[in-house]
Amino acid sequence: MSDAERDAGNRKIKLGFLLLVAVSPPLIALQWNPTPLELLAALGGGLLLGLLFVWYLGRLAGEFTGGSRRPGRRR
Repeated sequence: MSDAERDAGNRKIKLGFLLLVAVSPPLIALQWNPTPLELLAALGGGLLLGLLFVWYLGRLAGEFTGGSRRPGRRR
């Protein structure tokens, strides 16, 4: 697997996690008949949580792999 393929796959996984976390609060809010403003607030909060989650997982993965851009790593 080339670096470009790995980077593309990582971007897709990050986007998937971000969408999953960002869409969950508005879907939960739909159970209580929210106003459009409340739905937007839930989406904004979910987006913020999703960004923090993806950032945290990226840092955590970097600790386990020793960084993704190590020179001389094996493929």
